[in-house]
Amino acid sequence: MQPGQTITLFNGVGGEFEAVIEDMGRQDVRVVVGAHQAIEREAHHQVHLAVVMPANDRMDWLVEKATELGVQRITPLMSQHSVLRLQGERAEKKLAHWQAVAISACEQCGRNTLPEVEPLQNLSTWLQSDCVANLLNTQDGPSATQAAVLSLHPCTQSLCEWSRKHQSTSWLLLNGPEGGLNDEEDAMARAKGFAAVNLGDRVLRAETAALAALAYLNLRG
Repeated sequence: MQPGQTITLFNGVGGEFEAVIEDMGRQDVRVVVGAHQAIEREAHHQVHLAVVMPANDRMDWLVEKATELGVQRITPLMSQHSVLRLQGERAEKKLAHWQAVAISACEQCGRNTLPEVEPLQNLSTWLQSDCVANLLNTQDGPSATQAAVLSLHPCTQSLCEWSRKHQSTSWLLLNGPEGGLNDEEDAMARAKGFAAVNLGDRVLRAETAALAALAYLNLRG
């Protein structure tokens, strides 16, 4: 980048600004910011992805790709089968890191609304929270939130079949870790009102399943 070059800026809450670089220093850049442009690239559907963290760096990859695919909100969770367990300062650092990953993904794909990455929670606590209760108690209609858990339970229906039954634009998807949710966690989610769905006969990796479901819901008509 050089002085006089035009760049695009965004603040993460929608729209973008055209700006011209005025001066560049070693640690800062001064720009002249132009008018706000109401350009939006958000998906038609609002998908909240609640996902038990996969191990190693795969959560970074999941946050990056989910942002590109248009996820509205990501809730990282820990469950009984979790390999990665974080708390305190380590959890706070990871949250800041995932938020930075989401910002970088927005910059790469041209998205100008930043998805929210919520603080890390235990799955059982989250399922019993007022946030989940309020989401699942919304009225019927296109704005009502429809919730599903990607489940290994034998009595599931396909995500495609389930979603066709609802003319909603708001979806809440819960996905477990490697090995899935245990029986108690799966039953708790279903008791709270999550429909048990599957993605077919093959068992996908945890991060693959979450992204496949997100892509289907956000790209459908």
